[in-house]
Amino acid sequence: MDILQMIDRLEELLNESRPLPFTHNVIVDEDRMLDLIDQMRVSIPEEVKKAQQFLAQRDRLLAQAQEEANRTIAIAREKGEQLIERDPIVQAAQVQAQQIIEKAHGDGDAIRADADSYVYDTLTGLEVELDRVLTQVRNGIRTLQTETPKDE
Repeated sequence: MDILQMIDRLEELLNESRPLPFTHNVIVDEDRMLDLIDQMRVSIPEEVKKAQQFLAQRDRLLAQAQEEANRTIAIAREKGEQLIERDPIVQAAQVQAQQIIEKAHGDGDAIRADADSYVYDTLTGLEVELDRVLTQVRNGIRTLQTETPKDE
């Protein structure tokens, strides 16, 4: 069930509740309220789950990039030691190893920047949606507080 539908059901439950005379309080059906709260807990917005999955994937990619960079560095060092007698070849290998390291760092930075941007965009959208829902809930509460019961 959609979170907005659950909020509508919550508002409906409050509207159907019996008012207490001379107060702004109402008597709410506890079972229905607890059932609705449980449903709301279960229905965590999919965007939050996706953001968490994306963060986990980003961490895995960063770990892989770091592992690949370490492996590349180890291979470059090993080749450099094998060619140590040949000065021009050693220099060329060192230059190539440095380029590979820089590329690995650049790739890792790019992945990190893309992941951060995606997470920021997703969380910003979620914040806007939650703010909208919170405003609706507050407006409903305000409306209920300002209305006088018809039974009085």
